[in-house]
Amino acid sequence: MPRSALTENRKQTIARFTVPIGVAAMCVLGLTLGLLEWSGREVDRIARDRDRAIVSLMLTQSMARLAHAQESSTVWDDALREVRRQPVDPQWLDQNLGIWFENYADIDEVYVLDAGGKALYAMREGKRARPESFIAVQDAAAPLIAALRRSPSIRKRSLADVDMLSSGEADIATVHGRPAIVSVKPIVTDSGALRQAPGTEPLHVALIYLDAEFFAGISEQYGLSGARFVTSVSRSENLRSVMLRDRQGRAVGYMLWHPFAPGSHVIAALGPVLVVVLLLVTVVVFLLAGRLARRTHDLEESRVDAQHRAMHDGLTGLGNRAMFEQRLDEALSRSRRHKSLLALLYIDLDRFKQVNDTLGHPAGDALIRQVASRLCAEVRGYDFVARLGGDEFAILIAEPEGLDAIERICTRIIAELERPFDLSGSQAFIGGSIGVVVAPSHGLDSTELTRKADIALYKAKTDGRSRFVFFAPEMDVDVRSREKTYRELRLALADCDHQLEVHYQPVWAVEGRCIVGVEALLRWQHPEQGLVAPADFIRSAEETGLITVLGEWVLRRAVEDAHAWPSLRVSVNVSPIQLRSRAFVETVRHVLAEGAPGAFDPERLELELTETALMAASGEVARSLSEIRRLGVACALDDFGTGYSSLSHIRDFAVDRIKIDRSFVNAVDTVPGAALVEAIVGLARANGLRLTAEGVETEAQLDFLRKVGCPEVQGYLLSRPVPAAAITAMLVGAGAAENCPQPPPLM
Repeated sequence: MPRSALTENRKQTIARFTVPIGVAAMCVLGLTLGLLEWSGREVDRIARDRDRAIVSLMLTQSMARLAHAQESSTVWDDALREVRRQPVDPQWLDQNLGIWFENYADIDEVYVLDAGGKALYAMREGKRARPESFIAVQDAAAPLIAALRRSPSIRKRSLADVDMLSSGEADIATVHGRPAIVSVKPIVTDSGALRQAPGTEPLHVALIYLDAEFFAGISEQYGLSGARFVTSVSRSENLRSVMLRDRQGRAVGYMLWHPFAPGSHVIAALGPVLVVVLLLVTVVVFLLAGRLARRTHDLEESRVDAQHRAMHDGLTGLGNRAMFEQRLDEALSRSRRHKSLLALLYIDLDRFKQVNDTLGHPAGDALIRQVASRLCAEVRGYDFVARLGGDEFAILIAEPEGLDAIERICTRIIAELERPFDLSGSQAFIGGSIGVVVAPSHGLDSTELTRKADIALYKAKTDGRSRFVFFAPEMDVDVRSREKTYRELRLALADCDHQLEVHYQPVWAVEGRCIVGVEALLRWQHPEQGLVAPADFIRSAEETGLITVLGEWVLRRAVEDAHAWPSLRVSVNVSPIQLRSRAFVETVRHVLAEGAPGAFDPERLELELTETALMAASGEVARSLSEIRRLGVACALDDFGTGYSSLSHIRDFAVDRIKIDRSFVNAVDTVPGAALVEAIVGLARANGLRLTAEGVETEAQLDFLRKVGCPEVQGYLLSRPVPAAAITAMLVGAGAAENCPQPPPLM
């Protein structure tokens, strides 16, 4: 994905993550401020209700205090006697029922009435006044007096849950244009000794004006700041008010005060701080959310990248084996459902190892990427190309038109892989082998299809590479046969002394026809099939790695048998797989040192290796051969002329002997064949190499080889491969080989 697309995707992820968090944070901020506002208003409402309750309680308690103050002198036998006296004593009334109350209870006005309601005494603002001044109070007091007179008896009453000693009436009224509390109490006996008829009690009327001094006391006592009386209320004023009504419900005026608003105070004090704190918290949350979003996006990218890596090849970007198996299962499901064709191509690159060895692994990686690009270009967009590992690829061709279409695709792929690859200025030439299976004709099971595709690929490689091969049932038979051979060969290795044996084919000196050496040849005495020739199991042994064990066993047996033939050299065939092993040289050294009565002479041992096999791993094999020759062991190049024969190969591998292949010996009766054999003999003589001809089957061939100067031969004309005992018998019968001419010295 381009970097700009990744950046844009990152921004979108952060926006998707942070915007909801930002909106949520703003909602929380709004809800918090709203809750603060609501709680402040609710607290203010509670405070208002509390103030109104306090005002109501204050008025009730003010009336009750006034009535209690009156009872201090009105429930008293002396007061009743003095009021009944004619004429009354004004001074006594001043001191006990008049001026005394102004000093004792801050009562502004006092009036004493007789049983008929006539004023006997008056006090206003701490001074005695004319009794007739009661007329100004009469309208306010008359309803209270009437209510008091209607009481059936004089009895204790309870006001504001405070016990009273006598009955009484109180109310709010306007007197002299001023609001006042008017209280009427009867003057009664405290001892009960003085008789009184109900409704004939003298009355004590007291007034307290609701003036500034009164409200100042209220403010101090009840916490109603700025309490005062007004006749009307302005709505613009930020004040609380309660209408003052008399007991008839008439409005007397309004009591105002500055409201106690703790909620508003809290909002005013905490609101700005809370807003700042919440904004800071919002910013911090937003920043953290952004960071978390980036981390989340990075983790998601890592997860997607890991998932992509788990299903794709890191070098080519193609699907890997895991994705291939998944796509194969899906394609097979579609094929079963729709009864359609599905082609599976297994591709293995030819000569890829040489590119790595000569140009290096970076060039090999570049080559793999170019191969992947060419493969993708040769199939349709909905076909699937995967790299299974190394230089192995697989292609799924969905619903091909037929086998011809599959063949055309394979032909194009082979052609593309044979075109040169440009690798940093150097051209590389490789090829590809393809194994093809088709579902449903070759099966619908993924494991079975991949197995058959691998078998077809193996067939393509063994048939000469750079070709494609469709799977055929006989290939499966061949594979199963090789697998059976492998299992049985392992059993044979566990029972070497009974199933495996070494036969020896003599090597004869042309002059004198005497034995100068033997070639050790492995034979397998199969319990069911009898004697099995090497051609039938050596390939399986090389493919499975058993050739190393078999080769070591043959080498030990040949050296052990050769102790009985001190005059003969022993040739043992060696696989390149053995030579590539670092332990092989040590194995040869130990084998030479073993045995009785003494160590085996290294010069009597000769290791044979085919030229074609030799070139498969030239570097490793050359190093092993060099170390072996330093031990004194000779090396022979078998089947000379059938592979990559050249003087440079003979020089690089420093062999001691070349063996003319039987195919050339069989052609000596022709002019080209005779010339070729003669040239090989001359080549060996010119390079100081010892020479042996294989496959001599007629006297004519032997005579020709003698004439051109080939010193040694072997073949059925002289002897077939025989057991070791037969070689011993042949040596005894021939009188040993002391009389045979010695091989020419190396030049």
